Amino acid sequence: MISVEGLKVEFGVKPLFADVSFVINNRDRIALVGKNGAGKSTMLKILAGLQSPTAGNVSIPNDTTIGYLPQVMILQDNTTVREETRKAFADVDKIKAKVDRLQKEMETRTDYESDSYMELVERFTQEHERYMMMGAESREAEMERTLTGLGFLRTDFDRPTSEFSGGWRMRIELAKLLLRHHDVILLDEPTNHLDIESIQWLEQFLAQSSQAVVLVSHDRAFINNVTNRTLEISCARVIDYKVKYDEYVVLRKERREQQLRAYENQQKEIADTKAFIERFRYQATKAVQVQQRIRQLEKIVPIEIDEVDTSALRLKFPPCLRSGDYPVICDEVEKTYGEHNVFHNVNLTIKRGEKVAFVGKNGEGKSTLVKCIMNEIPFEGELKVGHNIQIGYFAQNQAQLLDESLTVFETIDNVARGEIRLKINDILGAFMFGGEASEKYVKFLSGGERSRLAMIRLLLEPVNFLILDEPTNHLDMVSKDVLKDAIKAFDGTVIVVSHDREFLDGLVDKVYEFGGGIVREHLGGIYDYLRSKNAATINEAVEKSILQNATTPKEQPSTTATSPANESVSPTLSYEERKAEQKRLNKLNKQRKEIEDKIEKLEAKKAELDELLMKPENATNMQMVNEYTELQTLLEELEEKYFSLE
Repeated sequence: MISVEGLKVEFGVKPLFADVSFVINNRDRIALVGKNGAGKSTMLKILAGLQSPTAGNVSIPNDTTIGYLPQVMILQDNTTVREETRKAFADVDKIKAKVDRLQKEMETRTDYESDSYMELVERFTQEHERYMMMGAESREAEMERTLTGLGFLRTDFDRPTSEFSGGWRMRIELAKLLLRHHDVILLDEPTNHLDIESIQWLEQFLAQSSQAVVLVSHDRAFINNVTNRTLEISCARVIDYKVKYDEYVVLRKERREQQLRAYENQQKEIADTKAFIERFRYQATKAVQVQQRIRQLEKIVPIEIDEVDTSALRLKFPPCLRSGDYPVICDEVEKTYGEHNVFHNVNLTIKRGEKVAFVGKNGEGKSTLVKCIMNEIPFEGELKVGHNIQIGYFAQNQAQLLDESLTVFETIDNVARGEIRLKINDILGAFMFGGEASEKYVKFLSGGERSRLAMIRLLLEPVNFLILDEPTNHLDMVSKDVLKDAIKAFDGTVIVVSHDREFLDGLVDKVYEFGGGIVREHLGGIYDYLRSKNAATINEAVEKSILQNATTPKEQPSTTATSPANESVSPTLSYEERKAEQKRLNKLNKQRKEIEDKIEKLEAKKAELDELLMKPENATNMQMVNEYTELQTLLEELEEKYFSLE
């Protein structure tokens, strides 16, 4: 279908890639992989005809159409979602206009027996068949299926596109691309703005499509489920692996080991040859052999190997204070915007050291609950953030809070402490800021680059509670591995809002499912959650939970499960039993209030000691340090008792 021969691209002294040849066939699903800066996006632009190579040819048949979705594009915001999506059918509308014109001409003519009339009928038949083959009659239904598959509600169709974020408008552009039914689809990071359900829908769409697909993605699960072939750009060459990504990783490891062995053997041969030349250069009896070795050395073609993979880099969060045993407790938390109830009756407890995922469709309240925990928005109910909590919060807007007058290196150097300062360049390289990129000023960084820089800052701050809202957008696979390993090694508490199944797999031990205004807890990882629901997708799992919740009778809350302050004694008990029960509840409530008062006084005392210990003259005052430690221990014991009473 598309033939690439002898492709070469130069931006400087060293070519980006050279002598590249490959063929894209019908129904090929190709993952284009390589390190950042290897030229993946450039290759897609060349295939799309948007950029010309320095040398070589890209042969595309005349009847082959190509659709391209870049990472960033200029978006329209002067129409509704429906009207903007309908632009995908502009070519169909042209054919429809042509069919209507031919039909009208047939109706006005009367020379039915003439050759020109028969030619007119033939043209009309061909154009009408072409129009029907393009699915013109069912395009509205197809448009609605595509938009809903990408996460839009039917109530969104007539909303202005200006009301949607850039990520949602990119979904509209993706919908338009899919609806055009191109012969070849080129996708550059299509999952960056999709949630899990939309990604899974796109996977199924591409798997069932007859089109050829070439995609660049850092979502490992996505490319594994979609692609059947891998093109790697490495050392300015393209290596073609006729396997999916997971198998490619294994083959690439073997190939790299072979490269290293060949490189080491060649280096030994070069060293031996040079040693011979130096040893016998000035001996007349060895002149012939020396000249032979010099010519031999000149003919050697150096073996290139990939640069050392920075995925081996390991980050560790700096030490911090030990938090209380229960960083977050939600009791009947509810959030409403106007008449829209986002969620209600949220009751959850996150223990110290737990790593949990918030999953569900967009708009179901995942980020909203995070904002409630951060106390950024008002809510109803009771939400307690535990003792000694130091929160590290990552959201997309964090990137806008960076100091634009600093360089990338200075931004990280200002927060790095201890031995980690010796690894700043390695860390920046792992997050795609290697070489000259570390000297760029923040004000010149793109949105994605700023997000990555904000993530690095967070990794170097002393916190004991991480809240990460879509942390893997704009990260490549190496960066995600570095981040995932750092979070795994983190001994604090973590909440991750993410659509990246591969990133969540093996990272979280509990899943909170958001759907239908309800938050449900599921023990285990992300795939344990899907298996427990006997569902292939999270959307299916959420729908099953909503249906089950609607059909299962609600259990009456037991007296031991509710707070003593709000609890009423069961009227079915006898008078003496009710009296004894009420006495017990009053006693528990009194104990709880006493402990609450003690905690408040101890925290006030601890705050005073904190302030005193911050002064240089008290830094070595062991009496204060011991008192502070005793207070901390006592507070933790009281908190345990308090939560037991709760």
